[in-house]
This record gives sequence, structure tokens and C-alpha cells, in this order.
Amino acid sequence: MNNLLAALRFLLYPLVPVYLAVTAMRNYFFSAGILNAEKSTVPVISIGNINTGGSGKTPFVIYLSRLLRSLGYKPSVLSRGYGRSTKGYLLAAKDGNLTASVEKCGDEIYQTVIESGCSAAVSESRVEGARRLITDTGTDVIVLDDGFQHRWLKRNLDLVIFDVSAWLSHPAQRMLLPAGNLRELPSALKRADAVILNHKFSENLKYPDEVRDYSEGKKVFNARYSATSFRDIKSGTEYSKKDFTGQKSLVVCGIANPHSFFTALSAMGIDTAEQMIFRDHKFYSNGEVQLIRKRFYASNAQSVITTHKDAVKLQQFSRELDDIDIYALKIELVIEEAEEFKVFVQSKL
Repeated sequence: MNNLLAALRFLLYPLVPVYLAVTAMRNYFFSAGILNAEKSTVPVISIGNINTGGSGKTPFVIYLSRLLRSLGYKPSVLSRGYGRSTKGYLLAAKDGNLTASVEKCGDEIYQTVIESGCSAAVSESRVEGARRLITDTGTDVIVLDDGFQHRWLKRNLDLVIFDVSAWLSHPAQRMLLPAGNLRELPSALKRADAVILNHKFSENLKYPDEVRDYSEGKKVFNARYSATSFRDIKSGTEYSKKDFTGQKSLVVCGIANPHSFFTALSAMGIDTAEQMIFRDHKFYSNGEVQLIRKRFYASNAQSVITTHKDAVKLQQFSRELDDIDIYALKIELVIEEAEEFKVFVQSKL
């Protein structure tokens, strides 16, 4: 599989200059005022990245939404709704109450609503989405999920979350699409107001010089993941991490970068040798749930462990999974310079 992927990247490499030229021209048109972004009637905070998937945008969106609520704001999250079955604008939740299924709005926005208690909507057009979201919810600040490359909507604050471990892990992480995983070169960070270095479950990793140079003079914050507990996806009961130490589990996940998830579980003393890895944003079918059941019993595992992102899609199969103990690891993003970050965000609103 790895050899096939490497071969595909090699074949796609000649298209990299084409991709670079198109993105560079588009960004120039915005910077030069040839293309004009529309200003919203409420402040907009964009959260984005320069690579494809797995950088930690969703945990960061949840963190920021909670922070804004604690400051007295009424934030709403606007996302494209990747992987959803619908098109156009869709209100996903109002005041934390879901108004659409996970299939209709997408797994990330569904998870965000559950964990932040905010209003939310999905829309391919961020401009139309912002207008309608303000009308539908009366929000006073919009958190624009995955907004760094979507420049048609003006923002008061442009935040970029950067996955340090991914950048250091593989050459493909440092190569542009379609051969690699980069949406934009590190020079794009010049557009950002601040960079959040996501160390995930690692110790503080060095900010790569070739990236840091482009964020000179900008605010740089450090973030990491904290695994807080396990939640039974059927009953909602939470359990301590210590309850799972030494346990053999079947690990099921469909996320962009599962390495840090497995690292966290192994650090807790959980045997993760049995794994079922699906593509990112995977929506499970009944047949796949039956395969999970079959693998669980064949492996003599004590439980099934999954991510919160997968849990919101597996919950609908509670009846089929009634005889299996299945838990989601609860992960929260923590910013080390929390007070400084709070003051910085407030200064932009």
C-alpha cells in the first residue's frame, strides 16, 4: 500500500507546479484587490491550516468556541461540512440543539456542536453561510472552520494551526498537492495573525526554521492534546483512563492522522495491536459494523476503542453493538499560554 501511494505521488509530481501557479495567482488577486472579500456584519475568526487534514482544527474550534462563550459572546461555527450527504446551506444546530443528522451536516460539525454547545451551520459558500447563520441564530461572532484558504469572507482574526509532528514525520507532509499534503507553502503564514503549534501528545517539538521564518513578528502559541477520560458511546457514562490500563482493545478509527491517537492509547498501557483503520470522515455501514463485531470476538479483545469523531457516527448502531463494550477517548486541546491567547482574541473583537 505504501509503495502504491509513493508511486502515485511520483506520477502526480509534474502537476505540482500547476497547482502552485493557480494558488499563487488566486492569492495575488485577493492581495491586490482584484478579487474582493465580503465583510460580515459580525466579527469573524478563521481557523485553518496549510496542510490537508489531521492538524487539530476541530479540537481547536471547540476550544475557541468554549472560550468565546466564557467571555460572554454568542459564537456560531460555520463549516463546509466535509463528507456530508447534502448540498448548500444547512443549519446544523441552534443554541447547542442539533437540527440535522450527522449524515446531513458532517461528522466534524456534529462533534463540535456536542462538545461546544454552540449554534452551527454548513455551507460551501462561506459568504452566504455567514449571512444566513447570523439571521438564523442571532450570533455575535462567527468561528470559520477551515477558513484559511477560503478568502471570500473577510475575517477579524486569521488563526493557523500547524501540526509540528506531521511536518517532521514524512517528506510528503512538506510537498504541495497533488503529490503531497500541503495546501499552501509555509510562506502563506505571512497572511496569518497568529500560528498555533499543535504538539498533540508529544513533548514540545522544535518549530522548524523553514516554517518559523514566515511567522516572524507574529504571535505563536503552543497547544497540545489532553486525554481526559473514556466515554461509553451507548450510555454516555464516563470512565477514568486508569480503568483501561493493561486492557487489550480493538481500536477502530477513521481519521486523517491516526498515529497520535494510537500513541496516546499506548502511553496509557492499552494493547492496541488489534486495529481497524478506515479513511477519514468514514460513514459506517451495517456491513462494516458487523465486520467490527466479528473482529472483536475473533481477537478476544476486552473492548472497542474509537475516537469521538467516529463515535458520533457509530452511535446509530447501538442496537447492533449492544453486546460489545465500545468507548470513545475524550481528547481536549489545551493552549499553554491560555491567558495570553484569551487577551489576544479579545483584542481583535
